[in-house]
Amino acid sequence: MGIFAQLLVNGLIAGGTYALAAVGYSMVYGALKFINFAHGSVAMVGAYIAFVLVAVAHVPVVPAFFAAMALTALVGVLIERIAYRPLRNAPKLSSLTTAIAVSFVLDAAVMIIMGADIRSFSLTGVTSYQVGPVYVTPVQGAIIATSLVFMVALYVLLTRTKLGKAIRAVADGGNLAEICGINSNVIISCVFAIGSALAAASGALIGMDTNLQPTMGFIITVKAFAAVVLGGLGNIWGAVVGAFLIGIVENTGVWFIPPVWKDSIAYGILILALFFRPTGIFGKKEDTQATVL
Repeated sequence: MGIFAQLLVNGLIAGGTYALAAVGYSMVYGALKFINFAHGSVAMVGAYIAFVLVAVAHVPVVPAFFAAMALTALVGVLIERIAYRPLRNAPKLSSLTTAIAVSFVLDAAVMIIMGADIRSFSLTGVTSYQVGPVYVTPVQGAIIATSLVFMVALYVLLTRTKLGKAIRAVADGGNLAEICGINSNVIISCVFAIGSALAAASGALIGMDTNLQPTMGFIITVKAFAAVVLGGLGNIWGAVVGAFLIGIVENTGVWFIPPVWKDSIAYGILILALFFRPTGIFGKKEDTQATVL
């Protein structure tokens, strides 16, 4: 029973990192109605920025974490402005192909600059603490706390601020939002900034908990995409639920299958979701426009 409790907690920890990435994924889809397959690579870039700040510039971990979020937000805005905005009225296949290309470019750039070797934050003084039958490290505790804090902050942003209302208006219909005086370009840039910052948080936390490598963005993309599809495309809170479900199922699943197959569980969940409920848990067949709430 103690082992299962540990696996369940590991699932919550993994779900927290997946949720941070999935939320940005879902926000971009809600605003532009296309799948940003470069999102995982943006998370990887954020992780490496945090690593460079900590390991090379010797910036303390917490300031480096938030600086990485800010710098990655800028990266996300630049990607939207340079790669996606010119194709906004083009066929969706063009945007999808561009997103894949952006992912390859980011992966290659990091590999050229940092090399292909696996990196580690090598945080000193990190020990596990026992809570009942469960062992948790400070980083893992920070993952759970950070994901919850950011989810609450995002909820407040989307429901209680003018920016949040503008984001929801653009998600409901960009043309109508423009008629109401909302600058869609500015709002979409804000969506990319927020989504990219949360992706950087996800990537940095994963890197601190495990390790870093230039190909880690692909795994983040798969997990986040599976969470978004499971929860319902464009539904932020559905993406959060989907992320935690995937994290719990894949970690408790190693009780029954060899750990080497752990990452394949997300693929299985994605296939089952598309087969049995392609609209996702919170999606509706009659919906023609995805919403962010």
